[in-house]
Amino acid sequence: MVTYRALQMEELCRPLWADFIRRQEVTRCWRRVDGRWTIQDAPFTDDWDEGDYRELISLLRHTLQTGGLVLGAFCGGGLKGWVSVEAEFFGGEHRYLDLSTLYVSAELRGQGIGSELFARAKEWAKAHGARKLYLSAHSAVESQAFYRGRGCVDAQWLHAGHVAAEPFDCQLECML
Repeated sequence: MVTYRALQMEELCRPLWADFIRRQEVTRCWRRVDGRWTIQDAPFTDDWDEGDYRELISLLRHTLQTGGLVLGAFCGGGLKGWVSVEAEFFGGEHRYLDLSTLYVSAELRGQGIGSELFARAKEWAKAHGARKLYLSAHSAVESQAFYRGRGCVDAQWLHAGHVAAEPFDCQLECML
C-alpha cells in the first residue's frame, strides 16, 4: 500500500532516499529539429550520484523554505516517489507555478504513483492561485508519454532559466 504525505525539512537528508532507485534506461527521446518535434535514438542511462542527491536535497529544502510543496509517496516504510511545486509565480498572465521535480522509484513505475503525485501537485497549485503548472520535463519518450497523457502540452511561454539549464528537456504546461 502506498501512502502520501508532505515531507518536512528535517527529513530532507540522504538516508530518506535509501530505498529509492532513480535508474532509467533511455533509448529514444524527443528532439526539436528544424522547429518540429521528432523522436530520435538517444540511448543512455539516467542515474544519480551523491552529488546529484546533494543538489536535489538543497533544491527541495529551498522549495519548503519558500512555501512550496514537497509531497512524498511511501511504500513499505521507504520513500518511493515525490513531487515538488515551487511557490513563486512566473510567466505573467499565464500565472505558472513550477512543478520542479516528480520521480518514482524504478521498480514501482507504471503503477499509478506518478499519476497520483501529479494530480495532488495540480490540486495544490490550483488551491494556491495558479492557472497552469509549468514543467521542464525529461525528453525520454516514456516521460513525455506520461506527461502528455495527463493533459500537458507545449508551453506557451518558455522559462529561459529552464531552457538554458536543460536544453534537451521539453517545456510543458498543464492547465489547472
